[in-house]
Amino acid sequence: MAEMLEIRWHGRGGQGAKTAALLLAEAAAAVGKYIQAFPEYGPERMGAPVVSYNRISDQPITIHSSVENPRFVAVLDPTFIGSIDVCAGIPDGGVIIVNTPLSASEMRKKLGLTNDAIKVFTVDASNISRETIGREIPNTPMLGALVKATNVLDIDELIEDTKKRLERKFKNRPEIIEGNVKAILRAYEEVQGE
Repeated sequence: MAEMLEIRWHGRGGQGAKTAALLLAEAAAAVGKYIQAFPEYGPERMGAPVVSYNRISDQPITIHSSVENPRFVAVLDPTFIGSIDVCAGIPDGGVIIVNTPLSASEMRKKLGLTNDAIKVFTVDASNISRETIGREIPNTPMLGALVKATNVLDIDELIEDTKKRLERKFKNRPEIIEGNVKAILRAYEEVQGE
């Protein structure tokens, strides 16, 4: 990775956008990358809009501002489509991954993308999280989908580091660890793009 990759996560409080950015950053740091992960939000409450960011690079990162032109965008809450421009700043060659049961071509139309300069991927992360974790928290499935769609990390590196971090937090609840690992892997397999 010669360039610095910038990622923007759109979600609502309680969906795990901030946690997803942190987990991705920690997994990248574990394999020797330089990283940043930070949220931007208004009121800290369940359901409030949250935007989180990542920067990942092979070189030290010297900028400390919000991400204006993310190469990758992950949308955890599809209800933002139409009310927030989730495609803002994405350059040609960028990738957007949306948590939705819709196909990538259907989502491309909803996003108003008329050319193929931006790739669109979809995965039903909400359903995956309900079936694997037992609650609708789409952040870990979206991590799996993001890794598959972008190759920002190797899936095994992500799984290994995420599992370690979850074991520290949920050492007495192995079902949570197992459910999140299953969610990541299932989304990695099920994400569809065009």
